[in-house]
Amino acid sequence: MAQLFVGTSGWAYPTWKPNFYPDKLAQKKFLTHYATQLNTVEVNFTFRQLVKETTIQNWIEQTPPSFRFGIKAHQVITHIKRLKGAEDFVPRFLATIEPLASVGKLGPVLFQLPPNLKADSVLLADFLALLPRTLPAAFEFRNESWFGDATWDALRSRGTALCVAETEERTTPDVVTSSFVYYRFRKPTYTEGERRAMVGRIGEHLGAGRDVHAYFKHEETPEGALYAVNLLREVRGIQGLDTAASASSLSSESDNAHTSPS
Repeated sequence: MAQLFVGTSGWAYPTWKPNFYPDKLAQKKFLTHYATQLNTVEVNFTFRQLVKETTIQNWIEQTPPSFRFGIKAHQVITHIKRLKGAEDFVPRFLATIEPLASVGKLGPVLFQLPPNLKADSVLLADFLALLPRTLPAAFEFRNESWFGDATWDALRSRGTALCVAETEERTTPDVVTSSFVYYRFRKPTYTEGERRAMVGRIGEHLGAGRDVHAYFKHEETPEGALYAVNLLREVRGIQGLDTAASASSLSSESDNAHTSPS
């Protein structure tokens, strides 16, 4: 059965109190509480540093079995080497997150390309060949020259997802290239109509048997987290599907701690 994973990019924000985190909650307990409300998180600090095994083990211990960690690929791969000559670093990077895969908690690995990297179908094909076929991978293209059939075909050939990133400046075409889909909702606010459209599109994917991974932008304010909670609730309520949430329903504590975003 298709699964829905919804979360935010990051979780360690004291300014999310008291609307998301209880006012007196210690920061070291943030992830544990987060995992009672949402069932995935996109880890961005792996873009700048290789994560330590002790850190990974802490994440594993603080989250339920159904929780998933989306991981942003290291900048050496995407921004320094720019996908070229990464044969040595890619295995090194993947080895650091293997403990998550070994316990079934690894979500998609996001390769976010720099805005000044223009489309190069040979470069993309060669890099995709480096990735294990078992790795759930997604690509975010931030130069519009990539938006075309050659890119979509390359991703499909390796079962790799297109990251549909939505910002105030640009929206990636909503094209399916894999057995799962990956959304990054980066606008600071969303209207009721926009949120309804999200629910509808996600429902279509689930109905077609595709897993969905969706992440809202991390902010100093808790709006992104609250949008994520509401999206997870609403789709579950409409679809009646198992979304791999950490419990059969959100905790009663969530009901008391949250308010709907405007």
